[in-house]
Amino acid sequence: MSPALLVLLACGLDRLLGDPIWWPHPVQAMGWTITVLRRAVEAWAGDAPWRLRLGGTLLTLVVVTGSGLAGWGIEALARHAPLLGAPLLVLGLASALAGGSLARAVRDVLEALPDVPLARKRLARIVGRQVSQLPEAEILRAAAETAAENAVDGLFAPLFWMLVGAVLLQLGPALPSLHLPGPLALAWSYKAASTLDSMLGYRHGRLRWLGTAGARLDDLLTWLPTRLVALTLPLAAGQPRQTWRWLRAALRDGASDPSPNAGVSEAAFAHAAGVRLGGANTYADGVRIKPILAAAGRAADAEAVERILALGNQLELLWLLASVPALWALQ
Repeated sequence: MSPALLVLLACGLDRLLGDPIWWPHPVQAMGWTITVLRRAVEAWAGDAPWRLRLGGTLLTLVVVTGSGLAGWGIEALARHAPLLGAPLLVLGLASALAGGSLARAVRDVLEALPDVPLARKRLARIVGRQVSQLPEAEILRAAAETAAENAVDGLFAPLFWMLVGAVLLQLGPALPSLHLPGPLALAWSYKAASTLDSMLGYRHGRLRWLGTAGARLDDLLTWLPTRLVALTLPLAAGQPRQTWRWLRAALRDGASDPSPNAGVSEAAFAHAAGVRLGGANTYADGVRIKPILAAAGRAADAEAVERILALGNQLELLWLLASVPALWALQ
């Protein structure tokens, strides 16, 4: 099966099924492994920062390398036993993408309104902030910000690494001695780094040291995809003349965000959708003031959230239209 067809099938399956709750997900295995290894590291390291940093680095190495090797193994199975391996490979690739599940989860929040308590309950499943006191306007802002931020780490970053792996897979026959990893190996490696960041990437307690390696690796692997999203989103929005203005605005607005990627991702979608994002968010450890993004835009409403989701769909299609023919040309 050609790498281009693998990517197309994975994207289609992601949009069709999302992440069914009855289907075992690789991220669950990654999360279980991280939890077990974290306990072991903390039992050895105690509160010693250098031990926590060392243990966190080793934990990151084990989880990311192990996830990549698991994907590489399925790729090898697909080559040698395609009737069994090819379906597993497509399912594995689809599991690395969260475009379908993100859209469904955000729309579940919108559909709950104007029942605010129900909307809060659904929102709590997909955001880290405290939602128990949020009014409808803040629920809509949170939904918009989640759709904008998670578009990159849930869809476009793993898709980017999947496409890089597809290129390597395509080059494999020409470089047989290198045994290059393919799309699943790289996509699952990225998902492992992202899962490490979401579970350990907090700046309090022991995680200030234990989670550093995973968080930094996730920042590194997401940096380029985030900026490619900001660069190509104006094209997906049908506004190619705004490309450089919106790109500069996204980089400017997102620069003051603590994350080198989340702020840029949110700002790119905020400018493309014409919606104002950012402000005060309450978390378990206190209130954080997020930078205002696209200050001239309108306040988030249901239409703006749908616009952000639609832009994500259009951008995914644009990436596929640009990359799949290129992959076929390499054959």
